[in-house]
Order: sequence, then C-alpha cells, then structure tokens
Amino acid sequence: QVQLLESGGGLVQPGGSLRLSCAASGFTLDTYIIGWFRQAPGKEREGVSCISRKGDITDYSDSVKGRFTIARDNGKNMVYLQMNSLKPEDAAVYYCAASAVNFFSGTSLLRIPAMFHSWGQGTQVTVSS
Repeated sequence: QVQLLESGGGLVQPGGSLRLSCAASGFTLDTYIIGWFRQAPGKEREGVSCISRKGDITDYSDSVKGRFTIARDNGKNMVYLQMNSLKPEDAAVYYCAASAVNFFSGTSLLRIPAMFHSWGQGTQVTVSS
C-alpha cells in the first residue's frame, strides 16, 4: 500500500523554526517529484515547495522563498521541509504529495494539485506567541 506520512509539526513562536518530514512506504520515493502543500482554515490549499526526483532542482512559492528549504534523502525514502523565520500566517496543516509527471516545472506544478496522486494525512503547524 502506497503511503506518505508527515511528521514534525507543532507549536512554535513567531520567528522560530520547524522541520517537517515526509516518509514514504510501499513505493520508492525517488521515482516521484514531491511537493509540500498547506491549508489553513477557511483558505484554499496552497503549494509551498517542490523538489525534483534527484533533489537537484527545487522551487518555492513567493510566500516562503528565502525562509523554507526543501530537501530529500532518497536513500532513506524521506523528504524534508525546513521552515525558518516562521510567521503566524504560516500556520496551517502541511501535506506532502507525490507526482509522477515526467517534467519538473516547479511551482507551476504546485498550481495543479490533481497532478499529485498520493497524499499524506497532514501535520499541523501552529505559529503563535
């Protein structure tokens, strides 16, 4: 069974950091482009970042560029999202998702969530003092 499982969420003060992890089971993660999305209450789902299969190309939404870093360790079947300088508006449920599309198009791909076929259950990030 193909599964993605996020972890690492929690409560952090503004300006703080968190590292989210995305673990895959049932399939080899390095055959897929991985994206991170988030959804806050009452808001639409937003694509945050994505990474190519080899991990050599990454892209970020303007809202997180310069503060978040995506990385992957294909040997461990893991993808990470390091989040620094967190703001209250970063609070949301964060999801990782896998896409089998052939061409890495960065944040353009994130604008089409339907291109991601496997999703995790999400991990809550709360940013509050």
